[in-house]
Amino acid sequence: MTSMKESSNRNAVRPPGGGFLEGIKVLDVTYYLPGPYSSYRLAEMGADVTKVEPPGGEPARRLAGGLIHEMKNAGKTILELDLKSDEGRAWMKDLVRETDVLIESFRPGTLERLGFGEDELFSLNPGLIYCSMTGYGLEGEFAKAGSHDLNYLALSGVLSQLTDESGRPVQPKNTLADFAGGHFVAEAVLAALVRKMKSGEGARLDVSITDGLTHWQSVHKAFEEAGLSDRGVPDLDGSRARYAIYPTADGRYVALGALEDKFWHAFCDFAGHPEWKKRDDVHEDVARYFGSEPLSHWLDISLRTDFCLTPVLRPGEIDEHPHWKKG
Repeated sequence: MTSMKESSNRNAVRPPGGGFLEGIKVLDVTYYLPGPYSSYRLAEMGADVTKVEPPGGEPARRLAGGLIHEMKNAGKTILELDLKSDEGRAWMKDLVRETDVLIESFRPGTLERLGFGEDELFSLNPGLIYCSMTGYGLEGEFAKAGSHDLNYLALSGVLSQLTDESGRPVQPKNTLADFAGGHFVAEAVLAALVRKMKSGEGARLDVSITDGLTHWQSVHKAFEEAGLSDRGVPDLDGSRARYAIYPTADGRYVALGALEDKFWHAFCDFAGHPEWKKRDDVHEDVARYFGSEPLSHWLDISLRTDFCLTPVLRPGEIDEHPHWKKG
């Protein structure tokens, strides 16, 4: 099998966004979702992204009919290189010499075994921004452990805060950690690019998805250590009627976020129940109110009022909401 094959996702819709990174070249050596999403974010900002995949393509091409691969690699040039061959490694060296940013998501040590360790990469390109996207960091007892989205959510403490009424963790249907990890990497790369503009220096980045998610728990941890709550910010945990999710008459849901008094009072007046204003324990009453009409009714109400009411939309309904119809 040839060690190099070029294809392109440029016939797909190019990601929207400004051209702030125009002229910046990114080399993406990542698989599945989080890594490709990180370079996709940079492509949204105008970066020129080349993605290196093994012969036959990366595993995401064979998941869900290839939809994940198609959506998160739009706008990229894709090269299939056999990095175990002399020809493939030669192509890779040329790519490294010409790029500004390299993002990889192998287990620690894998790229080095293929002949592209840190020293080799920086000898090829001293100004390189070299970012390793990892689950648990490049070093430590857990560094080489196999893992996926659910593992990162669990170990970071995030999953313990996503529970049903019995306290059982709820399995998210969206890969929150993967997408968050993509943002963490893009953020780190952008910071390194700013520094390079000032100093000319490259950078070695180790971006751990779990470490990033753990930062999200800082407020929750502070509340728990203070003995105030083991469920994060009390005002936001669903214990107050003004900030909660309610079912509608047709089995759908609305989100009421009337946290401030001005919004809560406006809602209570609209609902015809001013006696609710000074109470936070009227969940059942509010539930009956929202349960009296279908989602379409509350969608209309949400567009005509101002007390932080939104429908819980399904992905296929998003584009139909007026928020996205801005002319």
